[in-house]
Amino acid sequence: MKHVAPAMPALLFLAVFFAWPLVAIGQVSFTSGAFGRGATPLTVLQDPAYLGILAFTFWQAALSTLLTLLAGLPIALAFARYRFAGQRFWRTIAVVPFVMPTVVVAAAFSALLGPRGVINQLLQSLFGLEQPPIQLLGSLPLVLLAHVFYNVSVVIRVVGGFLSGLSPHLEEVAANLGANRWQVVRSVLLPLALPAIGAAAALTFLFTFSSFGVMLILGGARFATLEVEIYRRATQMLRLDVAASLAIIQMAITLLVGWTSAWLEARAGLPLEMQPADHARRRPSTPAEHALVYGSLTFIILVLLAPMATLVLRSFDWESGPPWRYYLALGQNVRGALFFVPPQVAIGNSLLFAFATMLLTMLLGVPLVYALARLRRGQALEAILLLPLGSSAATLGLGFLMAFDQPPLALRTSVVLLPIAHTLVALPFFVRAALPAFRALDRRLREAARGLGAGPLQVMWHVDLPLLAPSLAAAAIFAFAVSLGEFGASLLIARPEYPTMPIAIYRFLGQPGALNYGQALAMSSLLMLVTASSAALIEWIRLR
Repeated sequence: MKHVAPAMPALLFLAVFFAWPLVAIGQVSFTSGAFGRGATPLTVLQDPAYLGILAFTFWQAALSTLLTLLAGLPIALAFARYRFAGQRFWRTIAVVPFVMPTVVVAAAFSALLGPRGVINQLLQSLFGLEQPPIQLLGSLPLVLLAHVFYNVSVVIRVVGGFLSGLSPHLEEVAANLGANRWQVVRSVLLPLALPAIGAAAALTFLFTFSSFGVMLILGGARFATLEVEIYRRATQMLRLDVAASLAIIQMAITLLVGWTSAWLEARAGLPLEMQPADHARRRPSTPAEHALVYGSLTFIILVLLAPMATLVLRSFDWESGPPWRYYLALGQNVRGALFFVPPQVAIGNSLLFAFATMLLTMLLGVPLVYALARLRRGQALEAILLLPLGSSAATLGLGFLMAFDQPPLALRTSVVLLPIAHTLVALPFFVRAALPAFRALDRRLREAARGLGAGPLQVMWHVDLPLLAPSLAAAAIFAFAVSLGEFGASLLIARPEYPTMPIAIYRFLGQPGALNYGQALAMSSLLMLVTASSAALIEWIRLR
């Protein structure tokens, strides 16, 4: 029980700001009235329409996970085992997409492959076509490509991190016994890395299963995951009973996937012959090794870097005015909108909420990680922490509005709700980023300090914190970046006069006209610059 005590503040936070809103909306939605007709998860599962949505959510997530693994595993192997020019730069580019806001990812792929995208304009000018030949907007292939773009860094970080620390001694032994390179990979590396691969696959499945922003913007009305359907039922049709039932189904699946991911990640951390990452890397020498490295870099350039570079390129107007026209237009209320907010205000709101989220996440996350690192079987607790990631942002937002509408927590009109909602999303990422370092902490150092007469606080201050500071800093910046790009909960909770950058981008994308589209690209480029800088700082801290 004493090991669980440090986790109590975080668990209390989840009980108040996660469980209570869901209970509040359940009380309203599961009874017949103005907002529903008493639907339950069992009755929803008997409806063929909802079963179809559930099936589509499953198989698109499974297909997205498979494609992400096929793309990410070779890159993870290349970064883990080989040394090449610009490796740190290319690794940073590879992990940037994960912290990119979904609205920015959608805007980037729209700028590259949309009807007005660079590729369509190039093909039209080359072949004299009147209509864009590539019609991917609103199609499943574009959604799958965006999912791969968004989640391939998960595979690179989880699997690549495991392989980079694994001693090549076992591979050398297999090679001395006559195994070729493919046999070494198939018979040695893959079996050892299976838990890490499974953990990466489970996380990727979780993120694509609860996909919201990418599916809402790029998929359009044709496709709906559980998350999108929950948003539509709750906000457009006012069927809170159906929305809550779908949310419960989604969270049950999330709990199962989260427990599986935590169990596999714990197995991936079992003692093996490990060594510093740089010791496992060498220069590629054979044609197959060169093909692996250059093929990985080609994928990073074409699939990861090209959309981001295109987004920045298209944010400038090269035809009808000064190139920076879209950026200047961000501060102009062209349509005379009632709740118009200048871009500097939206940027300031996002930065303020992100700093508040980072601080709150650290206050809750550091004791929580200490507790998890000392628990022998903490998979169930880790799975509970993942529940906010798999819950519907729309349902949770409505629960916030219902649960905190009266004392003692009358926060419905307060801006405090937004950093609280962001913390619910950022806390699992903080734990996942910091927990491996806490688990790897050598207990003998702490025991030696205690043997020299140091008290618990002195051990924490003089031993633990200096060793854990880089990981804590990287995890804190990760929480900051997650808050910057959070879109789902902000869409419902954010007050019109306090919009964040993702909300401003979504408003621009939802309005017709070239100017609004250009403003969306300009704001997306600014947000991408901030999040990319955060990712680069995380990588720099991690490497140091």
